[in-house]
Amino acid sequence: MAAHIGRRLRKGAATTAVAAAAVAALSASQAPGVTVDDQGRQSTGDATSAPDTAADDSATGNSPYYTDLPPLNSPNPSPSASSGETGDQRAAEAGIPATVLDAYKRAEATLREKKPGCNLPWQLLAAIGKVESGQARGGRVTADGTTVTPILGPQLDGNGFALIRDTDNGAYDGNRMYDQAVGPMQFIPSTWDWAGRDGNGDGRKDPNNIYDAALAAGHYLCRNDWDLSKPGDLRKAILSYNNSTDYLNTVLSWLEYYRKGTHEIPDGTGTLPEDRSDTRPGVTPSAPGTTPPARPGSRPGKPSGSRPSPSPAEPGTGGPGTPPVTPPPSTPPTPTDTVHHLEDAGTGTLTAMAGHTFAERISTRAETKAGKAVAKVRIRFTIVGDTDAAFAGGERVATVTTDASGVAVAPALQAGERTGAFAVQAAVAGRSVKGVPYKVTVTQRVADALTRVGDKEPTCVAGGEFAEPVEVKATYGGEAAGKVAVTAKLVRSADDPAENDKGPYFKDAEGKALRTLTGLSTDADGRLTLPKLYADDTAGTFLLRVTTAGGATLDVKLTVEPAATPSPDPDPSADPDPSADPSTEPSQTPAA
Repeated sequence: MAAHIGRRLRKGAATTAVAAAAVAALSASQAPGVTVDDQGRQSTGDATSAPDTAADDSATGNSPYYTDLPPLNSPNPSPSASSGETGDQRAAEAGIPATVLDAYKRAEATLREKKPGCNLPWQLLAAIGKVESGQARGGRVTADGTTVTPILGPQLDGNGFALIRDTDNGAYDGNRMYDQAVGPMQFIPSTWDWAGRDGNGDGRKDPNNIYDAALAAGHYLCRNDWDLSKPGDLRKAILSYNNSTDYLNTVLSWLEYYRKGTHEIPDGTGTLPEDRSDTRPGVTPSAPGTTPPARPGSRPGKPSGSRPSPSPAEPGTGGPGTPPVTPPPSTPPTPTDTVHHLEDAGTGTLTAMAGHTFAERISTRAETKAGKAVAKVRIRFTIVGDTDAAFAGGERVATVTTDASGVAVAPALQAGERTGAFAVQAAVAGRSVKGVPYKVTVTQRVADALTRVGDKEPTCVAGGEFAEPVEVKATYGGEAAGKVAVTAKLVRSADDPAENDKGPYFKDAEGKALRTLTGLSTDADGRLTLPKLYADDTAGTFLLRVTTAGGATLDVKLTVEPAATPSPDPDPSADPDPSADPSTEPSQTPAA
């Protein structure tokens, strides 16, 4: 025991130095405005001013995490007699199990394609994975990335931890009273329900699969349009995962460590972390990786309240010497518990053109049965239906905490290209309170003005082709109207929109004359160059009418000039020129 305590003290001194060095490096290299105190703790304007969030607003429910810091040696260590550890031991601590490392890198590659502006480094996933589960308990995973045994955090019963009552009926964590963080990236069930991803392509979203969990963590960190190459956004993303400045510093330390280089080790050979954020003197906390043995209502590893031993006559006690049954402690109701219903908080008409941002934002108010506003309640907004519309960051779910007036305002909705109606459902996270549905409509892209690009009048000769193509530009509200449907038609006249049957024409794929074109659309800049125009043998002035969705119309005059009349060929039957007749020439008699 004394040896263990001594080792812990030495490790504490070493990790404090590591924290100072790592955070100082981050402070100097990528985080302007960051200060580091003499204990290696980092403070930033963003970190200290970050708004407090409800525990289940974070990915982990602010569950306990491992506080072990990186070793002082390099990520590719060599044996050192002064370290007190063998090279193999330190190599295992610095290395990342093969399957786990592959999952992090695969998630980075996917996010680079799906959300390139996020700039997610796989080393950030590795840092979080180290802090949350010790890299899936040292890489104890099967070939497909599923943990050999489920990884569960302590139950979030409010007794020393956040209070999050069961939200999944025990589907993920096996606990029907309280939620527990699940898997190598420690998602609470209510977060996994919307953030979960299938990272290994088996058609399932399993929080205990490192490929699924790593991809889900990447998407979670990349929401809200954060750019993780920016120190401010990086800190916000990490704090959203677990809202603790100490957690932020620990993750940043491992991130800096892994950025300096790491190496692959065999699955199952990684070292297990030792120190937990909920460690207290005399307390042996349950480590993520096993189901906490606590009774409902008691904190794992923490002695629950006790009462005098019952008398032998007390029923249900098992007699003298039997540990008393401790009833679950009573906890005051949370704000979420007091919500009776939700109300629309004055949301206007939710209509936007495809590809545009909705001007109106959804507002929902949480109220008690008496109609009193309830603050600090998580409202989950979920997009429902066949649509490609999304909230910021491309997510279909957004969770917002109500303000002092009980109102939660959803992030702005971004319309996709798919038109039609869908719904956004507002509900209380973690409660079965009746939600509020909002009807949303995406309309087709339109233009309100159409102009020609260039001022040269299109002209050609009958039977020829127009040398200059017709190019137009569509705008809406003075801005370029991209991806707007366009129709081009040769009409009889300005007053007769019927298709002309003579004059200029387009050609179809088989080279046949075509005088009406549909299925055209402007490019991102609102421009469209029409296909080449040809002319038949009819000369004159003709009209090309271009129209867009939304009613913008432009008439373009086309001129077809008569073909030049060729000079007639001489008639061979006509009398020859007498002057050219040799018979009329005077005879020339050679001189004698």
